[in-house]
Amino acid sequence: MTIDEIAQHRTVVLEGGDGVGKTTLADLLVTQSGFIAVHSPRTPDHQNLTRRYRDLLARPGPLVLDRSFVSELVYGPLYRDRSRLTLEQALGLADLVTARDGVFLHLTAPVAVVRSRLMARDGHAPEVEEIAALGEAYERVFRVLASHVSVLRYAAEPESPSPTG
Repeated sequence: MTIDEIAQHRTVVLEGGDGVGKTTLADLLVTQSGFIAVHSPRTPDHQNLTRRYRDLLARPGPLVLDRSFVSELVYGPLYRDRSRLTLEQALGLADLVTARDGVFLHLTAPVAVVRSRLMARDGHAPEVEEIAALGEAYERVFRVLASHVSVLRYAAEPESPSPTG
């Protein structure tokens, strides 16, 4: 899959754990195809996630989400014992992405590559088991989403040494 093929969509949702290449790909879509990038760090607890993403998806023009509501379905259960979004809310947001000519890209990389990238970028990285657990959680979430909307998987090359977001 090329940048040009990805850029044929009006909305691109990039998801996966830290270090798989989301920010790198988002930056390419911005510089090469004129997308507006929105990086979504963890939303504060008091903020309504559904409203936040509905508002983002109502913006005009080509949009790339560097992380999104999908992450809440992964990180919430792993680190806070629950997601702040129900499956129904997440599927409703996924429908909005689809209605906006959108595509979900599930980015993956081997655990050793992710750990190496995070060490190079941040000077530290989670243990291999934590990185693997995040990857497995993303796999589970995307299996559910893929039964409802289009999800494409992009696996980074194992020898790719460059630090990414």
